[in-house]
Formats: sequence, C-alpha cells, structure tokens
Amino acid sequence: MSARNRSCSSSILQACSSSSFTRQPSRVLIVDASPPWWSETCTVLCQALENFFFLTSSLAGPVRLPLLSVFAISVQLECLLPFVQVKGNLTRLLSCVEELRSLPQEGCVRQRGTLLTQAVLDSLQQLKQYMCHTSHRDINSNCVEVTVLTCQSGKTVIRQLEQGLENSDLMSLRRLLVIQIALQQSLCDRSPACSLETPSSEDNQEESLMLGTEMDLQLVEGTVEALESTLKMWLHEQGGDREHLHLLLPPSCFSANSSPSPVCLKCDMQERLISPALLASTPDLGMKTESMQDFQPPNKSLTNQNFSPQRLRVVKVLHADGVCQSVLYGLPLIVRPTSCWQLDWDEMETNNQMFHALCHILKTRDWFLLVRSESEPGSSPGSGVFSYYVIQSSGSHSLLLKPVMTRELMLPCCLPVSVEDPPLLALNTVESSLEQLEKDPVFNPLCLDSNLYVHLRIRGLLTRSSQLFGAQARGQCRGASRPPEGSTQRQGRQSQSRARATVTPLPSIPLKMPRPSLTLHHSRPCVPAAFFQDS
Repeated sequence: MSARNRSCSSSILQACSSSSFTRQPSRVLIVDASPPWWSETCTVLCQALENFFFLTSSLAGPVRLPLLSVFAISVQLECLLPFVQVKGNLTRLLSCVEELRSLPQEGCVRQRGTLLTQAVLDSLQQLKQYMCHTSHRDINSNCVEVTVLTCQSGKTVIRQLEQGLENSDLMSLRRLLVIQIALQQSLCDRSPACSLETPSSEDNQEESLMLGTEMDLQLVEGTVEALESTLKMWLHEQGGDREHLHLLLPPSCFSANSSPSPVCLKCDMQERLISPALLASTPDLGMKTESMQDFQPPNKSLTNQNFSPQRLRVVKVLHADGVCQSVLYGLPLIVRPTSCWQLDWDEMETNNQMFHALCHILKTRDWFLLVRSESEPGSSPGSGVFSYYVIQSSGSHSLLLKPVMTRELMLPCCLPVSVEDPPLLALNTVESSLEQLEKDPVFNPLCLDSNLYVHLRIRGLLTRSSQLFGAQARGQCRGASRPPEGSTQRQGRQSQSRARATVTPLPSIPLKMPRPSLTLHHSRPCVPAAFFQDS
C-alpha cells in the first residue's frame, strides 16, 4: 500500500472516532447442537462463524466486539470458548469452530431447557470473574448480550428460559436473543424418541413472565448468508445513550411550540457498509476511486506509459430503480471515450460511435451496468480479490463509475416498511415547514459555498504567524546562549550597519559602458589618430 493510501486509511480510521463503540456489550453465543437438528445446520453454521471470525479479527479501528464466549449444548453443556478478546485471537476462534464441527450429530438430549438456563447463568458468572481478573478497563463490564441459536421452536425456548431464569439475578444481562434457524426439510417425521421437548402445561402459561430483561425472537433461514448477517448485527454501534442527529426544519405554524423555533427531528445513525480501508491486510481490494491513481492496480502508475489498462467486465444489466444507493460508496469517476494519440483515426472514430451508442441505450432504457475487475494476466484463479462497480449514464456524452459493496462488507439493515399514512397533525407540521424552503428545479453545486477559502486563509495566516514567532524565539534563544566575549565589537558593527543604512545610497556606476547603437557605430567610423595630426 502506498504512502498516500496509508495516510488515507489513517484518516478514515480517525473518522471512526474512538468515542464511538464505547458501549459495546460483551457477547455470549449459545449453540443448540443437539441431535437430530445439528446434522442439518452444522455445516452452514460453522462456515458462517468462520467467515465472521475472519472478518472481525481483521478489522482495524475501534473495537466493535470486545469479548466473546461460546457455549454448546449437545449431550451435555460445554464451554467451547471462555471470554476472549476477538482481536488477536483468530487461532482460538477457529479452534472453537472445529470443536463445534466435532460434536456428535446423532443421539438424543433430554432436559434442553435446563441446559439452556444453566448456560446463561454460567456466562454471567464467567463474565463477572473475567472482569475481576482483567486489566482492560476499556471494556464495558456492566452488560452482556446472550444469543441462542437453535432449531427448536423459538417460543418454546423463550418459555423455558423465562421459567428457568425467573428467580435469578439478571442485572448484567442486557438482552437475550433467541434465533430460530428454519430448516428447509421438515423434521416432523423424525423418531418420537428424538422429538422436540415441549412443556405439557405450555398452553396454561402466562403470555410473558416479564423478567425485566429484553427478550427477542428472530427467525432466520438456514443459509450461510443469513447466519452471517445475523452475526454481523454485533458489529453495529450499540450505545443508545443519546441521539446521534438533530435534523432542523423551518418553523411550522402547526408546531406545538408557540415560539418560532425550528422543527427538530431527533434521529439515530446506522452504518450500512464496512469501509474497505479498515482491512489494511488486503491492499488489493481495489475499490478506491478518490483519484485515478487509487483506481489503478498498485503495481501500475499513470506516469508509466507501458502499463496495461484496467479491465472491467460487464456481468449484469440492472434497472436503475432497483439499485439501492446505500450500497454505493466512494467518489464517482467520469468515463469518456479515449483520446489517446497512439490509436488509429478510424479506430478512434469507431470507438467514439460505440461509446455514444452505449450511453444512448443506458439512458433511454434507464439501465445500469454491473462490472467486475478482471484479474491480472498470469495470476492463478481465485488468488485475487474482485472489485465491483456500477456504471450509469449521465446527461452528457459520458458515464459515471461508482464502486459497489459486496456481501462480505455489508452490515444488516432491517428497516420496517411503512404502509400506513402518518397522523394528520404530523403531516401538516412537516408539510408547512417544508413549504417555506426554496425550490430549486436544477441542482447547481456551484451555488454552494462551504466557507472553505476563508477557513484556509485564516489557518494559513495563523500558521505563518506561529512560524515567525517560533523563528524569533529560536533566534533569541541562540543569542542568549552565545558567550559574552566580543559583544562590544558586535554592537559597534551593528550600529555602523544601521548608520550606513540610514544614508541615501549613491547611484551605482556600471562597470562597462553601454554599447553604442548600430546607427551611431556606422556614422562614426574608426579613424586613426595620425590622420588628425597630419591635418
């Protein structure tokens, strides 16, 4: 990675400020690996865990997952991974996955509800002991979130946990999430000896025992992608101490406040993508578009005229209204037909016509193109990292290239879709506020002034003043450190120089006389002196 890219990466890391992610809870994962369902989910779950551990342990920046512990319920309760820090412990994390793979996939397990309750209580006690013996005070020791992965009925598992934890101390338990993995194959025809354990008095239980702890149920598909997305929920910022954003609208006549104060909408922010700059170990990810140098592969330079052009292969046609803008990132690059002088004139004309036709088709049909970077010639297949981009048409004879994120770096985003109209009072308030804003049919960014020049001028003047002050201070220090010998002579020389400087200088006399003009030189020919003496 070049020095420029390293500086760019460091600035992005600073953007992920250390003040964020300071309230990340410790995580406990309880895997219900009891037969016969474990044979259906072992492969996909272990693959999802491996992918997640590879990604999380490689992320730079603030700590998103401080501590992790893994329990497994098979024939008995096992703690496969005591609380460890995720960063720097990839070997132990992968060993935990291998232990999960080695668990028996056949047999019967009784008293699953008791083992689930015991796993939750053991995790709380384990965290308390860990915090008493650790020196890492930056970890939030007051809360822990427990996630249970199971193929059983999620409602049944929640009922079992509510009954088992009813009289327990759950002050440090922030949240308990039960994730039911939906199997593609129905297991209702399995042997009755291995059937799902269900309390006989479940129908007579209360709707909720209200333990004072947030308990949620989530249903996910039994695929690697779905389980990865569930685990990546841990990487979101989990603070919640205060709102992240205040969106100020003009005052509205329908506002409840009598004073003409702005309409304030309090919002939270959520990441959609993981920045590729946080993966410093993969410099060939190649999805930087901040400049043309970033877009070129690392071993190429625009100053070298012998490099091979970057190759992008079109893989799909996308409808413009089906592309979510949240998966596009980075700065766009303008793509235009080449004007390279080394091409033949006929070839350049044909290329220009073909490019014009592509722009016309994309614009008239409202299409985007999904393109993928081609691997280097001679490289082994599967050795590199592919980059994907979206090409869209513009109003001019050009295209726009934007990088698009892949599933490895995408964070889950489950936002509800509203099907109902908002209340009339809220609708009138916001509509009255927006009506006061200026309408601009065509957006012109040249009309926007960010006050950047004034800021740079002030900063430049302050920097210059500090440099001059520092130079004067260094000069005084050097003068004070010199020995006092000869100070009278120096003062005399300085006074003489000052005296000479006050006298008006005389005009300087040139060392050589100016050459006469060409006309005078011919009108006054050179005559020997003896000619005048004879006359």
